[in-house]
Amino acid sequence: MLLRLSTQTLVISLLLLGAGCRDREVTAYRIPKEPAPAASAPKLAAPTSQQLPDGHPPIGGGDAAAAPARAPDGSAMGALPEGSVSKNNALTWTAPAHWQQKAPGSVRKGSYAITGEGNATGDLSITAFPGDTGGLHANVNRWRGQIGLGPVGNAEVEAGIEHIDMNGLHADFVDLTGPNGIRLLGAIVPHERETWFFKLTGPDALLAKERAAFREFINTIKVR
Repeated sequence: MLLRLSTQTLVISLLLLGAGCRDREVTAYRIPKEPAPAASAPKLAAPTSQQLPDGHPPIGGGDAAAAPARAPDGSAMGALPEGSVSKNNALTWTAPAHWQQKAPGSVRKGSYAITGEGNATGDLSITAFPGDTGGLHANVNRWRGQIGLGPVGNAEVEAGIEHIDMNGLHADFVDLTGPNGIRLLGAIVPHERETWFFKLTGPDALLAKERAAFREFINTIKVR
């Protein structure tokens, strides 16, 4: 009798144990992967903007000075040389009476304001730098860029130059008009080991009236 009871107890225990296992549910958990740490953004140098006087040469030895822009024929577009402006006041001139003289400042050798109808104003700057500042063609292309024109080759630059001889000096005169209606009358005058720039900029209509006066002004340039 005792053996029978033990056998029954064992069978019942096994049946209860099996039922308990079947009642249990197996649950699988999907653990999300941790996101990879974001790459730190590169630190950018703070932008700088140096406002230089008109005609000032580039400061420092950056890429712009080392690799100036090129015209279609491969010639440099007239990045001015590094270094100080000319300390020489070798040239003199006589400005038209209606031009208003302004203080030249630290870079300009001379500065004038020209006014016209409707409050139109023009600016005449006179600067000088050591050396040839990249050469005639490069400097004309630099002027073209200042009024929104693209660079051109040496042959086209030459075609737009008028050569003027006055008082023992030579001037290369150009008359340029940009797509925005800004006009530039300029004369480049080499003297000894320097290059002088006489540049008048302003609205097209105003400079059309001042062109003859500017030409007469160029003829007054002479050695002091």
